[in-house]
Amino acid sequence: MTFLSRLGGMLWSGPLLVGFLVVGLYYSLRTGFFQLFGLPVWWKATVGTLFHRQKETKGGITQLQALSTALAATIGTGSVAGVAAAIFFGGPGTVFWMWMSALLGMMTGCGEKILAVEYREKDEKGQWRGGPMTYMQKGLKLRWLGGVYALLCVAETLVGGNLAQANSIATALEQSAGVPPKVAGVVLAVVVSVILLGGIRRVSRFSERLVPVMAGIFLIGGLAVIGVNASRIPQAMEQIVTYAFAPKAAVGGYSMGLALRYGVARGVFSNEAGVGMSAMAHACAQVEHPGRQGMWGIFEVFFATLVICTVTALVILTSGVYDPLTAQEMLAAGEIPREMLGSNLAASGFASLWGKAGEWMVTVCLTLFAFTSLVGAGYYGQRGVETLTKSSLVLLLYRLVFPLCVVVGAVGDLAAVWELVDLCNGLLAIPNLLALLLLSPVALRLWRQWVTEKRN
Repeated sequence: MTFLSRLGGMLWSGPLLVGFLVVGLYYSLRTGFFQLFGLPVWWKATVGTLFHRQKETKGGITQLQALSTALAATIGTGSVAGVAAAIFFGGPGTVFWMWMSALLGMMTGCGEKILAVEYREKDEKGQWRGGPMTYMQKGLKLRWLGGVYALLCVAETLVGGNLAQANSIATALEQSAGVPPKVAGVVLAVVVSVILLGGIRRVSRFSERLVPVMAGIFLIGGLAVIGVNASRIPQAMEQIVTYAFAPKAAVGGYSMGLALRYGVARGVFSNEAGVGMSAMAHACAQVEHPGRQGMWGIFEVFFATLVICTVTALVILTSGVYDPLTAQEMLAAGEIPREMLGSNLAASGFASLWGKAGEWMVTVCLTLFAFTSLVGAGYYGQRGVETLTKSSLVLLLYRLVFPLCVVVGAVGDLAAVWELVDLCNGLLAIPNLLALLLLSPVALRLWRQWVTEKRN
C-alpha cells in the first residue's frame, strides 16, 4: 500500500496534475470560457431537451440514454465515499480544487464528446461505437496509442470501476444491514453480468431508469441537511477557501499541496473529464452534429461534480460531524476511527438530520451509485477488449474475470483499492490528454461550427 501511495503521489503531484488543469484551461480560453458565458446555449441544448422524448434508432441510443450511461459510470463511490475521504485526508480545501478542476473539466469533457462522435464507427451489428481509442487511431493515425489506451482502460475498469465500487457497496451493506461482504459480492457479480450481456442498449435503458431515481434521493436528502444547517454555510465556505491555500504543513497537517492533489484527483474520478472513458457512451448517441454532444459533455461534468459532489461536501462540512483540527490530530497520531472513513463520514452527516434513516439513505444511494458504475465500467472494459482484439474468446475471458473482480473487491482492503484507483486513472489520462491537445483544432472547429449555427 505504501508503494502504491508513493507511486500515485508522484504521478498526481507532478506533470499529470498540471496536465489536467492546462488542457482544461486551454479549451476554456480558446472557447472564451463557454462553460460560463455560453451557459444559456448549452443549458438549452441539454436540460431544455430532457422533456422531449427521443426515439431509439437501430444504430444508436438516445442522447439522454448516452448521458445516463455516462453518469451511471461517473456518479459512483467517488461522489460520496471519495469526496468524504478527500476532505478527511486532504482537508476542506480539496473542495475548492475539486470545483476548479470541474470548471475547467467541463470544456475538456466537451472536447472529448465532440471527438468521440466525429471519429466514431459502426460495428458488425450496425451499432455506433467510439471513444478515445477510436479518435487516437482514426484522428491521430496512431493505432498503437489507441491500443495503449484500450489496455489501460481494461485495467482501470477492473480496478477503479470494479474493485472500488464493489468494495464500497459491500462495506455499506455490511455496516447498515449486516450483509456479509462475500454474499454481497456474489449477488452483485451475477446481476451485473446479466445486464452487461445485453450490450449497450440494455445498459443504456437500465441507466436511463435508475440514474434519475438515485440522484433524486441523494439530492433531496442532502439538500435538506444543508438547509437545516444553512447558518454554517459561511463557515464551511471560509474553511474551503482558507485550507485551499494553506502553507506547507507539518506531519498530519493540511496544506495547499495536499488539497490540490486530493481535490483534482477526486474531481477527475467523479466526472472522468480528461480520462475519456465516458466518451465511449456518448459516441453511441443519435446526434446530428458532434458539437451538440459536446454540450452534454459540459452538463455531465457540471452535474457529477459541481452538483452531486458539492452536496456531499457541504453535508459533511455543515452537519458538525467533521472538524479540521480534530481530523489533523487523528492523522498525526495515525489513529483514524472507522466512522471517519469514506461513506461512514457521509452517512454520519445525513444521520445528523435523518437519524438511522439518514444512514440508510446513504447506503441505498451509495449502493445504487456504485452499482450503476459497475455496469458502466463493464461496458467500457468490453470496448477496450474489442479494440485490442477481435477474439471472442478474449472477450469471454473478460466477461468472466469482471464478475470475479466484483467478488474480490467486496472483500478487499478499501484503502489499498483507492490508491489503485488514483494510479489507474492517472495512467489512463496520459494518452487521452495528449490526444485532446493534438486534436484540439478539430474539436474547436466543430464546436465553433455548431455554436455559430445555434446563435444565428
